[in-house]
Amino acid sequence: MRQLDLFSALQSSTEGIDTEFKSARGGMPGSFWESYSAMANTQGGTIVLGVAEKATGLAWEGVPDAAQLRTVLWGQLNDRHKVSTNLLRDDDVRTVEDEGRQFVVVNVPRASRLQRPVFVGPNPMTGTYRRAEEGDYRCSDDEVRRMLADQSDTPADSQILEHFGQPDFDPETVKQYRNRFASRAPDHPWLLLDDAPLLTKLSALRRDRATGVEGATVAGLLMFGRFEALRDALPGFHVDYRERLSDDPAVRWTDRVVPDGTWENNLFQFYLRVMQRLSGDLKMPFQLDRELYRKDDSAVHEALREAVVNALVHADHRGQGGVVIERYPDRIELSNPGTLLVSRVQLLQGGVSECRNKSLQLMFQLMGGGDKAGSGMDKIRAGWRAQHWRSPRLEETLQPDRVKLVLPMVSLIPDEVDQALRVRFGDRFAKLDKTAVQAVVTAQVEGSVTNSRMQEITGEHSKDITSVLQSLVRDGLLTQQNQRRWASYRVAEDSPQSGDDSPHLASDSLQSSPQLAGESPHFDMNSPHLTPELLSLAEPARLKGKLPAAEMQALVLRLCEGRWLTSKDLAALLNREAENLQGRILGGMVKNGLLELRFPDVPNRPDQAYRKVVVV
Repeated sequence: MRQLDLFSALQSSTEGIDTEFKSARGGMPGSFWESYSAMANTQGGTIVLGVAEKATGLAWEGVPDAAQLRTVLWGQLNDRHKVSTNLLRDDDVRTVEDEGRQFVVVNVPRASRLQRPVFVGPNPMTGTYRRAEEGDYRCSDDEVRRMLADQSDTPADSQILEHFGQPDFDPETVKQYRNRFASRAPDHPWLLLDDAPLLTKLSALRRDRATGVEGATVAGLLMFGRFEALRDALPGFHVDYRERLSDDPAVRWTDRVVPDGTWENNLFQFYLRVMQRLSGDLKMPFQLDRELYRKDDSAVHEALREAVVNALVHADHRGQGGVVIERYPDRIELSNPGTLLVSRVQLLQGGVSECRNKSLQLMFQLMGGGDKAGSGMDKIRAGWRAQHWRSPRLEETLQPDRVKLVLPMVSLIPDEVDQALRVRFGDRFAKLDKTAVQAVVTAQVEGSVTNSRMQEITGEHSKDITSVLQSLVRDGLLTQQNQRRWASYRVAEDSPQSGDDSPHLASDSLQSSPQLAGESPHFDMNSPHLTPELLSLAEPARLKGKLPAAEMQALVLRLCEGRWLTSKDLAALLNREAENLQGRILGGMVKNGLLELRFPDVPNRPDQAYRKVVVV
């Protein structure tokens, strides 16, 4: 088997999965266990032993004795002094041979919430790792504590808050909730109860039988609490709705719902206000009734309800940043603090339910929002399919832990994009099957396409999608980026077909090439900063998925020398996520005096730009 064939064989089984290569000439490498822990605590991945990463590329060395290496591997996996948990089955470890050389391929699954944290050595506080874009990193004590908290069978929101009780609930909110509950299930026996026993049934009030402690629960205060009580009990709690519907960059938002003292800052009141705005903005033939619920509402409105409720009930309300819902002209973004409690594969398949706040889930379910059977994501995707919009996109980021759901309100195959690609690639595009068309269109519309993104859109198996993507690369419609980790694909640059006289679009220039758009479909393709000079400077990052933070900072400084660049400009140049780049690199550089802000008085402006600080 030739090297290229070996790489292709490995890729066919690991496409869309984080892959790490390690030399094993001296036996089991010590860094294996850091990557094992990091992958298990993130999204899983594959470790290939026998391949060294060098400055010149991958060196396919092989391992001296694959059988012996596998024996050592299994021995250490089952040694609790070495690693906390063995996640592997027999078929997760295999030997691949190539012209007399042997390679050991280890598939590391994502650990369940009950298994995390997976750590190296005896102490989770010092041996827990996770995997970010730039590589493995040791988790902070706070990250480890949150993983340990998620292990508990006791829901996070069932905790009794001492010294808080029913007087800390807003009576009007309780009344409105009862009315909505009655509208949903008018014959429910709980509706015959007075407020206190009803709130007890809902787990908003609780008594601990073992200790005798009684009072309001976290869920009760979140759902029904007064502003002052919430502020005292949960200082980090925050909810925020923002509408960004103006084309004027000076207008930060056109509407906003944020705790400002004019309404009781609890989840129920926030939910009512957000649903009113989102439903009204859709401009569809539909009206919510007085209780914001109708049995004959559309699939899109049902999907929106599921999405909003999911963000509220799955959030770690003690985490950073709070729940933020943003409405743009072409999409809705919902993000919440915390991590996914199930894998992306389980979410896409549906039927698996893991909820961080089970009491909140019950409260919303009884009033017509949320589903306990693990079908929430299915309903969201079905609602978007009903409108022929692009499939929702789920993103998980670390430091701080956040989950974002992006709901594009853009056609699955926009006519103008379809026409442009037909003109650009001629018969090569016209002859593609449905899945291949979606892959190229997604790369054009969203800037790039990945195996996992195609799984979200089509529901097809990873290996089948790999075959489609690789065929598109061979046919010259896509080019592959980041081959060694989290492979992504972009629309190929123009390459006229032999004998094809069809003109190319005038927009197929350096400015409009989707190869420069990063992961964001909302990047300004007319940015004057996408020059050959800056693209050349940024090439080390754009062509490599893994780059030390110090090197990334040095690149940013060179790019920002003598010019203002926004986070989206930098993301496109460096082939990174703008939000991740801002949180992990740019913010620290500003804090350390390496970069200055164009608008220092308003640091969170959407058009904020950065420039290298000139030392006089």
